[in-house]
Amino acid sequence: MGVQISEILLKKEISVDELSGKTIAIDAFNHLYQFLTTIRQRDGTPLMDSKGNVTSHLSGLFSRTTNLMEKGINLIYVFDGKSPKLKLEEQERRAMVKRDAESKYKIAAEKEDIEEMKKYAGRTSRLSEEMVVEAKQLLDALGIPVVEAPSEGEAQAAYIVKNGDAYAVSSQDSDSLIFGSPCLIRNLSISGRRKRTNKLAYETINPEIIELEPNLKSLGINRGQLIVMGILVGTDYNKSGIKGIGPKNALKLLKKHGNDFDLLFKEVEWEKYYSIDWKEIYNLFTNMPLREKYTLEWKQPDQEKIKRILVEKHDFSQERVDSAMEKLEYAREKGRQKGLGEFF
Repeated sequence: MGVQISEILLKKEISVDELSGKTIAIDAFNHLYQFLTTIRQRDGTPLMDSKGNVTSHLSGLFSRTTNLMEKGINLIYVFDGKSPKLKLEEQERRAMVKRDAESKYKIAAEKEDIEEMKKYAGRTSRLSEEMVVEAKQLLDALGIPVVEAPSEGEAQAAYIVKNGDAYAVSSQDSDSLIFGSPCLIRNLSISGRRKRTNKLAYETINPEIIELEPNLKSLGINRGQLIVMGILVGTDYNKSGIKGIGPKNALKLLKKHGNDFDLLFKEVEWEKYYSIDWKEIYNLFTNMPLREKYTLEWKQPDQEKIKRILVEKHDFSQERVDSAMEKLEYAREKGRQKGLGEFF
């Protein structure tokens, strides 16, 4: 779900070319779910190989990763670890939503109602452990470093950016800003378009950058207050937030109470909605378990390994894989020649 505060944040549209030479820490689960949800056939079913294995996640991962690499962008994929206990309720809610969507999808399929099938298909997406393992194997074959977070991937990605090992976190959610990332990039895609929810139509989009410090200054708040804003609006640890409070009303409350959070939460009647102390959620954003030591090493793509995963195991077109590799090699050679030209 993610914290829904982007409507009041300052954003700047950029081109993918502006990110050339920069390192981006990608929230892996966020992107993989995006691929599973949007890369589907006309009736809403995901892409599958001849053995019935879902391949939408691999298709999206391969295309987006090689395209971004072709643009000269260094990528780090950060994977979630063990979810905090407070997230279990949200995960159960999501599971219920998926079960409900699956039931409605089956009814639509029996009626051969394509529109209804498309409507519910994306909501049934599940990222299995096998899919995660295969995604990591593909990234390793592409020479991309993978970082395993002990808990939340976005918190780890934010830490990598704060350390100066990456320029920004790439995610559709704003959580990385709450976790303290100096910079967030949304809509990181070469295609310049995004599938509209429950439709086959697409809309034009551009990557956008959201910087933490300029936003805190513009809003007139500090990071602690930003965390409280997220809690009021709703996080993965208190999904509904406080009824009737969106980002704008949350900001008004923060202006009124400043850093007196106890008084603020008393006014909104926190205990009426939740049995847990708001401080437990606050502490998750400030003290999330992190992997302080991680290895970042980029290698040459192993084309044979890539073909074994995609072509031999999952029936991808060899022409597609070869074409992507040729484009990537051409871009790298062009970059090397450009570098030599600038040197001389």
